[in-house]
Amino acid sequence: MREEYDFSNAIKNPYAQKLKAEKQQVTMNMNTSTVTYFKNMSAQTNIPYQNLINLYLDECVREEKKLKFV
Repeated sequence: MREEYDFSNAIKNPYAQKLKAEKQQVTMNMNTSTVTYFKNMSAQTNIPYQNLINLYLDECVREEKKLKFV
Protein backbone atom coordinates (compact mmCIF):
# COMPACT_ATOMS: atom_id res chain seq x y z
CA MET A 1 0.00 0.00 0.00
CA ARG A 2 1.24 3.47 -0.81
CA GLU A 3 2.20 5.87 1.93
CA GLU A 4 0.46 8.75 0.17
CA TYR A 5 -2.51 8.97 -2.17
CA ASP A 6 -3.62 11.87 -4.37
CA PHE A 7 -7.33 12.61 -3.89
CA SER A 8 -7.22 16.03 -5.57
CA ASN A 9 -9.33 14.75 -8.51
CA ALA A 10 -11.66 12.58 -6.44
CA ILE A 11 -15.42 12.85 -6.89
CA LYS A 12 -17.29 13.93 -3.77
CA ASN A 13 -19.62 11.24 -2.39
CA PRO A 14 -23.20 12.42 -3.11
CA TYR A 15 -24.52 10.33 -0.21
CA ALA A 16 -22.14 11.67 2.44
CA GLN A 17 -24.61 14.32 3.60
CA LYS A 18 -27.23 11.64 4.34
CA LEU A 19 -24.71 9.80 6.51
CA LYS A 20 -24.31 12.91 8.65
CA ALA A 21 -28.05 13.19 9.28
CA GLU A 22 -28.88 13.63 12.94
CA LYS A 23 -30.39 10.48 14.40
CA GLN A 24 -32.22 9.74 17.60
CA GLN A 25 -32.38 6.28 19.10
CA VAL A 26 -35.91 5.07 19.86
CA THR A 27 -37.49 1.92 21.16
CA MET A 28 -40.85 0.84 19.79
CA ASN A 29 -43.07 -2.19 19.52
CA MET A 30 -43.71 -3.36 15.96
CA ASN A 31 -45.89 -6.09 14.53
CA THR A 32 -43.99 -9.32 13.98
CA SER A 33 -45.12 -9.40 10.34
CA THR A 34 -43.64 -5.92 9.78
CA VAL A 35 -40.28 -6.90 11.25
CA THR A 36 -40.30 -10.14 9.23
CA TYR A 37 -41.04 -8.18 6.04
CA PHE A 38 -38.05 -5.88 6.54
CA LYS A 39 -35.78 -8.77 7.62
CA ASN A 40 -36.66 -10.63 4.41
CA MET A 41 -35.95 -7.49 2.39
CA SER A 42 -32.67 -7.20 4.30
CA ALA A 43 -31.66 -10.69 3.23
CA GLN A 44 -32.32 -9.74 -0.41
CA THR A 45 -30.50 -6.40 -0.33
CA ASN A 46 -27.76 -7.02 2.27
CA ILE A 47 -28.83 -3.82 4.02
CA PRO A 48 -29.56 -4.13 7.77
CA TYR A 49 -33.31 -4.22 8.36
CA GLN A 50 -33.16 -1.29 10.79
CA ASN A 51 -31.59 0.82 8.03
CA LEU A 52 -34.32 -0.26 5.61
CA ILE A 53 -37.02 0.80 8.06
CA ASN A 54 -35.28 4.14 8.52
CA LEU A 55 -34.95 4.63 4.75
CA TYR A 56 -38.65 3.90 4.28
CA LEU A 57 -39.68 6.29 7.04
CA ASP A 58 -37.40 8.97 5.55
CA GLU A 59 -39.18 8.47 2.22
CA CYS A 60 -42.55 8.88 3.94
CA VAL A 61 -41.40 12.18 5.42
CA ARG A 62 -39.94 13.48 2.13
CA GLU A 63 -43.08 12.58 0.17
CA GLU A 64 -45.40 13.65 3.00
CA LYS A 65 -47.23 10.33 2.79
CA LYS A 66 -50.45 10.08 4.77
CA LEU A 67 -51.76 6.97 6.51
CA LYS A 68 -54.83 5.28 5.09
CA PHE A 69 -57.08 4.14 7.92
CA VAL A 70 -59.20 1.26 6.66
